[in-house]
Amino acid sequence: MSRDGFKYLYDVKIAAEKIQAFTRGRQYADYQNDDLLRSAVERQFEIIGEALNQLSRRQPETCRCISGYRRSIAFRNILIHGYAEIDDEVVWGVLENDLPILLDDVLALLANREN
Repeated sequence: MSRDGFKYLYDVKIAAEKIQAFTRGRQYADYQNDDLLRSAVERQFEIIGEALNQLSRRQPETCRCISGYRRSIAFRNILIHGYAEIDDEVVWGVLENDLPILLDDVLALLANREN
């Protein structure tokens, strides 16, 4: 894996961990009622999607090892371009269901690179 590939994976890792830290101990209702929390989570999802987009262009073989990477890129595009129609329930669902799988895949790739 190239240095750039490592950087993009690392960016995904950091952004995913930030989302988990921001939402630890929080419920969906907390998310809905906290503009700052929603903004922070959405921003980190944007970073994840952009990092995976760049990785898919530079190292598609690495990106294919990440479950749902195309959905993550599409989700980023929705957050950026469809900002006026973001559904909090969808964001929370991605956070709970998809983010842990994505992070596991990225951690495995980073661990393989370090070995």
